Amino acid sequence: AMKTDDLIRTLAAGAEAVDPRAPRRRLLAAAAAGVALAVPVMIGTLGVNPHLEQAASVSMFWIKLGFVAAVAAAAFAVALSLGRPGASARRSGVALAVPFALLWLLAAAAMVGASVPDERAALLLGSTWTACPLNIAMLSAPALPLLLWAMRSAAPTRPAVAGAAAGLLAGGLGATVYTLHCPELAAPFIGVWYVLGMAIPAAIGAVAGWFLPRW
Repeated sequence: AMKTDDLIRTLAAGAEAVDPRAPRRRLLAAAAAGVALAVPVMIGTLGVNPHLEQAASVSMFWIKLGFVAAVAAAAFAVALSLGRPGASARRSGVALAVPFALLWLLAAAAMVGASVPDERAALLLGSTWTACPLNIAMLSAPALPLLLWAMRSAAPTRPAVAGAAAGLLAGGLGATVYTLHCPELAAPFIGVWYVLGMAIPAAIGAVAGWFLPRW
């Protein structure tokens, strides 16, 4: 009968080394493909903001773009950590909280600084609040299944949380593309409706995560 040590040696002889950079490459490729697909969807369905050049001269445009890009980058780090059995996502989770905290502080300051209720309502609702979350969710749709596929190959230990991270990454990418269309520049608007738009694919990802293979 084959001894345990012999069995281990036999199995190890046929094993191939796993490239530790493979999960990062797959996740990056999925994210890049998602953006590449979302851009023509945005152009074809919504169109680029005709006043984009003017908007880009305002600092709040870059704060908005920086916020959603930072969310996407931090969600990428969280998803990558969760895809590695035994790896801790605590540090990247803290990094994910930072852009939200900074934006909400900015939004709170804007609301406190508003002199009349109508001004506060304008800061919060803008002119596109009914469409914004759904548009972001729509633009995140191309990336979401690709990112979930990339997470599937990593076999995370907490698949629902990993699926939510992949969904939030898709939402951050969709929101980044959406900034090329969106005319809104108020921090309270971004802090509510952009966040809701990114939360939609995160929730879908969490549900889909239950179908990811568990390590």
